[in-house]
Amino acid sequence: MNYLEFEKPLAEIEGKAEELRALAKSGEGMDVGKEAEALDKKAADMLRDLYKDLSPWRKCQVARHPDRPHCKDYIDALFSEYTPLAGDRNFADDHAVMGGLARLDDRPVMVIGHEKGHDTKTRIERNFGMARPEGYRKAIRLMDMADRFGLPVVTLVDTPGAYPGKGAEERGQSEAIARSTEKCLQIGVPLVSVIIGEGGSGGAVAFATANRVAMLEHSVYSVISPEGCASILWKDSEKMREAAEALRLTAQDLAKLGVADRIIKEPLGGAQRDREAAIASVGAALGDMLKELDGKSAKALVKDRRQKYLDLGQKGLAA
Repeated sequence: MNYLEFEKPLAEIEGKAEELRALAKSGEGMDVGKEAEALDKKAADMLRDLYKDLSPWRKCQVARHPDRPHCKDYIDALFSEYTPLAGDRNFADDHAVMGGLARLDDRPVMVIGHEKGHDTKTRIERNFGMARPEGYRKAIRLMDMADRFGLPVVTLVDTPGAYPGKGAEERGQSEAIARSTEKCLQIGVPLVSVIIGEGGSGGAVAFATANRVAMLEHSVYSVISPEGCASILWKDSEKMREAAEALRLTAQDLAKLGVADRIIKEPLGGAQRDREAAIASVGAALGDMLKELDGKSAKALVKDRRQKYLDLGQKGLAA
């Protein structure tokens, strides 16, 4: 397991417990079962204390944990008959964005999401989940298709933000993000979104302008990363802790502000400690959100979505 910086004391205790169990299995006649159990209990108590009241910066670290389930993991586990659709029919296929036709609980849907990759090779291939213009144009194409055939759209958001490279800017990055956000507001089918890790900047908004937005308990959603915010405001990226506090980027803050409609509880220690349970919780939330929108006309869905975002400023001021 990969441990975060604030989990280092926990790593030492769990490591010692594993060493004792390995020693017992080696057959050297040492009875260390009770000592290992005591360490396990101590580790469980420490894990509970560490995650009882995480600071916004620590939540950012958990949201970025390399072992958290990513978009592909959710699609593989929750969706059947997944048929990937590639390309924007204009420039290229962006591997940072995956999407296609699938079934969720035997219900046909269009699923779209950011994929970060799980090792060095796939992270480079997926550009660490940072989409280029062709990725957003692919998403627009898939949302258009879903609208044409009356399929609900499910989006899974996990990106540090849209790719800021020279080529992306030359191909109209900001325009592509704006068009994708506009398309989210236009389609006459249910659109539900889950922030499964990082929801960074317009790159996330372009997928998450939905009728219902859910966030995993330790996910974050913000106009800019804490490091970027600190660099702009204080000219010092090391002030990311203060920036994370000021941005109000946690699921708990955003639920109060009305940006997130529900918070999906994670296993103790984060989704990375029990991937199957976390994925199952997301699946249940997706099913519930789609049921809430069942029976609504295309006109009502568009109105509901637009009104949700027109009301956000008022809710924010009230909070």
